[in-house]
Amino acid sequence: MVVLADIIEAIRDFHKWTAPQYVAKGMANMMDDCYMKPDLLGVGLIIGAWNYPFHLVMLPLVGAIAAGNAIIVKPSELSINTSNLVYDLIPKYLDNDFYAVVTGGADVAQCLLKERFDHIFYTGSTHVGKIVMKAAAEHLTPVMLELGGKSPVIVADDANIEVAARRIMWGKLTNAGQICIAPDYVLCSESIRDRFVDSCKKAAEQFYGKDPSKSPDYACIINTRHFKRITGLMEATKATCVSKVVTDEDQRYISPALYVGVTEDDPLMKEEIFGPLLPVLTVSSIDEAVQFTMRERSRCLSMYSPKTARLFITYQVALAAALLFKILSSFKLELILFHLAVSVTVV
Repeated sequence: MVVLADIIEAIRDFHKWTAPQYVAKGMANMMDDCYMKPDLLGVGLIIGAWNYPFHLVMLPLVGAIAAGNAIIVKPSELSINTSNLVYDLIPKYLDNDFYAVVTGGADVAQCLLKERFDHIFYTGSTHVGKIVMKAAAEHLTPVMLELGGKSPVIVADDANIEVAARRIMWGKLTNAGQICIAPDYVLCSESIRDRFVDSCKKAAEQFYGKDPSKSPDYACIINTRHFKRITGLMEATKATCVSKVVTDEDQRYISPALYVGVTEDDPLMKEEIFGPLLPVLTVSSIDEAVQFTMRERSRCLSMYSPKTARLFITYQVALAAALLFKILSSFKLELILFHLAVSVTVV
């Protein structure tokens, strides 16, 4: 539905996006018509991720097609069924001279990155993002990197705790936490922590039942390597788990887990969790919470408080995105690649 909506939007707004944009004139060109005209970039590369393997290649592809670019698509090899589907569908319905699908692992991606492209769109980990950017720099190729990171949530004392807990747990447990803008950790005061944790437990049970392993809506971990990475964090943390945790390596199942007594240097805070573990840290004030997120260079922040808007203005938090009041519900992948996959000619 999301991909279809973007296709409809591209068809509807195509002429508006491609229309010349008239600009102000100076003394030297007062008698001229001055405008910026969007034009295609050329050949692009889209490297998708495994957690939303269809959307994360198709959404940028829609924008790239609308902009008139030729594209090579590299789906994630970890989501093999979706990768095979994309490999079958694109050559069947799109012009094979302009749109191609290349499948394979990291070695294939590295071979692709040796080639010269006019734009590269990558979704995935920060580690691989650095590799993509370094390869692109060899050809001065512009890139768009949609990477992971720590996404904090601040719950103020005056927030509606039950509502905040439901929204946070919905965002955290969607796809078992394997989504780049899932809440990674929560900051709240000591006075509301226990009530918040209890509300989170109740919300998780309402969503997935007493045994999430039996719920058709609760996802498993993508593969054994990521399962062991998450369980490794669970073993390494010095925080206290306040949930009854069940793991099953054969099924790659990890039940929702809440942690308290988490410190800034805890293993849970060293990397993006990308799983159903939620650390809850206590702070003495909103000031301390905001300063903490700034130290962590967090890129996506949600805040639950009637004073949220004023706080954002006061602190001017440097964020790429601020999801206010609702976790994930305000998230929408726009046709970004259209606007990035055009060059501008000044006439």
